[in-house]
Amino acid sequence: MKKLFCMILATLALGAALQGCGAKTEAAPSAQPAETSETGAAESGITAEKAYEGVNNYCHERVDWSYAEEDPESMYVAMGEESETEYQVIFRSYTGSLTYFYVNKADGTTRMTTYVPTLDIEEDEGTIQINDYLK
Repeated sequence: MKKLFCMILATLALGAALQGCGAKTEAAPSAQPAETSETGAAESGITAEKAYEGVNNYCHERVDWSYAEEDPESMYVAMGEESETEYQVIFRSYTGSLTYFYVNKADGTTRMTTYVPTLDIEEDEGTIQINDYLK
């Protein structure tokens, strides 16, 4: 029983110390104008590729990826579901926590939530502007 308690306590401490991609909240700047095609119709400002690239860049800036060198499956960024208004991109930390990024297709405003499956804890982590992480 004591060993189980220590394991749970260690998991909580590690999860608190390494909150996926972090909880840094940044104010979202005003939306950038949508690009226009040759026909003049407005297109979506953010594509699925841009959403993935921005989240991937954000996570690589904020998290030490050396843990994934030996076991690449322990940390990754992957595309999730897509709705009419946003893309979902998922970051899995080596701790097992999942950070969900919901990228607004129109302006790139991205809200983040972290879920720790072993503890069934979910919390909002704030917002970022995905355009700030596109190269």
